[in-house]
Amino acid sequence: MTTITQLPTPALLLDLDVLEANLRRMADHVGALGVALRPHVKTHKCVEVARLQRDGGARGITVSTLAEAQVFARHGFDDITWAMPVSLARLDEACELATQLRLRLVVDSREAIDALDRREHPFHVWLKVDSGYHRCGVDPHSAEAVELAHRLAHAQRLAFDGLLTHSGHAYQGRSRDEITAVAEEERRLMVELADRLRADGIPVEGVSVGSTPAMAVVERLDGVTEARPGNYAFYDYSQVVLGSCSLHDCALTVLASVISSQPGSNHAVVDAGALALSKDTGPADAPRPTMGEIFKDYTARTLRPDARVVTVTQEHGIVTAPLPVGTAVRILPNHSCLTAACFDEYHVVRGDEVVDRWHIWRAR
Repeated sequence: MTTITQLPTPALLLDLDVLEANLRRMADHVGALGVALRPHVKTHKCVEVARLQRDGGARGITVSTLAEAQVFARHGFDDITWAMPVSLARLDEACELATQLRLRLVVDSREAIDALDRREHPFHVWLKVDSGYHRCGVDPHSAEAVELAHRLAHAQRLAFDGLLTHSGHAYQGRSRDEITAVAEEERRLMVELADRLRADGIPVEGVSVGSTPAMAVVERLDGVTEARPGNYAFYDYSQVVLGSCSLHDCALTVLASVISSQPGSNHAVVDAGALALSKDTGPADAPRPTMGEIFKDYTARTLRPDARVVTVTQEHGIVTAPLPVGTAVRILPNHSCLTAACFDEYHVVRGDEVVDRWHIWRAR
């Protein structure tokens, strides 16, 4: 039996008990609200985690990159939404992949719609809508939204799947009430646009929404057909600060070792830097600036008040306490999605026992 004390550091630890509980809770939650769950696998990039999600009732998956879609297709996933506005430079690859499974693409421009419609393949296509995040997507109140929906509905070869959005601005909420309001605004804007299009003779089959903070607190999803949270599988310190979860729900930690602690110094150095923890600074409302919180007692889920990672360079992390060289620390990252993408594998653990290793498919 291998225990975490025997692992070389830095190592990425995935608590299987916590992961399974998180997957079950979200599946039950969205199921009770009457919508399908299409989880975003960019968080974990792991076939084994996606299989757990599928076994728990997920209907299809969501990816961020075509490489992710290709990997999961090779492992038997046959209903995949590539939830980025489609890159026209990757259409040949998308066409090839779409002959093997149902690949759902996302557009928010006339150029993308016309380019897809010129292809021979009858792609399934979502229209991306901006529900308040202001990153991608058409304004739901604009004439452009109606025009693009018309183009999709009347395209010669394309199947119009419906409307898709991402409430990324839920991450900016300062309270549970604010995040709940974002979730309701997302739902309302999407349903209103869908109803307006239907009244104009455009069939809208699907309405797809979701972010982990919004889905963690949302109270109703009337008019929505599916939700696409991703981070909920692992959660992280940012989600704790937002109130989406508790420390007990955080499944992903980085095991690191103290490698330097000079006499008379007020800090120590660990072997987990930006390429283990990322450079995500976490939410602005965190109680204190941090690049990674350190557990005092992982079982009790208590954090050290005196020691946290505050600075990272490529492979070094600066900790705010002179810990003895050789000390092992378990770090809770600010952003589990970015942290997972820094590693090649998860050390899957139950308690202190390493029960498996799962590959992280992070190719581009």
